[in-house]
Amino acid sequence: MAQEQENSALRDARRVVIKVGSSLVTNDGRGLDEAAIGEWCRQMAVLVHQGREVIMVSSGAIAEGMKRLGWAKRPHEIHELQAAAAVGQMGLAHMYETKLRENGLGSAQVLLTHADLADRERYLNARSTLLTLLKLGVVPVINENDTVVNDEIKFGDNDTLGALVANLVEADALIILTDQKGLFTADPRKDANARFVHVAQAGDAELEAMAGGAGSSLGRGGMITKILAAKRAAGSGASTVIAWGREPDALLRLAQGEAIGTLLVAATQKTQARKQWIADHLQLRGAVTVDAGAVVKLLGEGSSLLPIGMTGVEGDFSRGDVIAIRDPQGLEIARGLANYACTEARLICRKPSSAFEALLGYVAEPEMVHRDNLVLKR
Repeated sequence: MAQEQENSALRDARRVVIKVGSSLVTNDGRGLDEAAIGEWCRQMAVLVHQGREVIMVSSGAIAEGMKRLGWAKRPHEIHELQAAAAVGQMGLAHMYETKLRENGLGSAQVLLTHADLADRERYLNARSTLLTLLKLGVVPVINENDTVVNDEIKFGDNDTLGALVANLVEADALIILTDQKGLFTADPRKDANARFVHVAQAGDAELEAMAGGAGSSLGRGGMITKILAAKRAAGSGASTVIAWGREPDALLRLAQGEAIGTLLVAATQKTQARKQWIADHLQLRGAVTVDAGAVVKLLGEGSSLLPIGMTGVEGDFSRGDVIAIRDPQGLEIARGLANYACTEARLICRKPSSAFEALLGYVAEPEMVHRDNLVLKR
């Protein structure tokens, strides 16, 4: 059964997001690895000619900028990191454009931030642009816009962005190319009994326990970010493969169904685009706490959230913002689009809909969060 999953997850994938890390792209910081990038572009060209749609998410701008600026160590100051990203992005984009053109493909540079995907209108614009590029047979090369955003640099590698892009375009698979063979039960450099994980279910809590910290001085990722990225990608039904980026013909062999690296299988089916956007929010504006009865209604009956079941309101949010819904113990059980701003939510908390007009002067909706705009977290 495991072998069948390995064979079909990538073999049947029609839309694939490929993510490569800084250490691979820059040959461990020695500068852009022209041969390696050329190989990935050659393989992507074969996949496109097979009728597949391919998106590349590439790290390496900061590392390349460091090399061009003559910096031996990654700086800590944000403005220096942003400067390195600005310098390195020039070479990174040019390298991909050159190598893809040599293989008969057009390319497009797309710089994204998590904020771009948190805003509904910008999310839809990014989705439309990427899908149009794919329809035109152009390979989008995506990187985080590190030059203007602080949080993306602090969070580090592009594993999370790769998962968000996979969700954005409803990809069938996410391939994370790294400097490791895949996932082990422990760090093989420290534990001789470490076993290789060939297949597992994305989101399995045991996977996070296996993963260590960041493994490279160039990026800020590590296996844990890849495990969490696979979990996030699985939310939209995309399975993830973590494989060694220098494995010969890795992309082509995976597309043929060969068992390479670690496959983390998505257990869920593809979700509606709107609900996936809600689930993908990294930062929430606020939260509401609900009573035990509301928990049963939400989790057991698939109901909307009514204000009468709310016991508390936190944060500063507006109508239409994504908020968390927490149980009496403070654990997030769901999230969704708020029909009322925080000031209004506090007034109608524990109140029936019949009281809304007297309290607010109007009635927008009887629900705080409608079930069509609500995503369960467990």
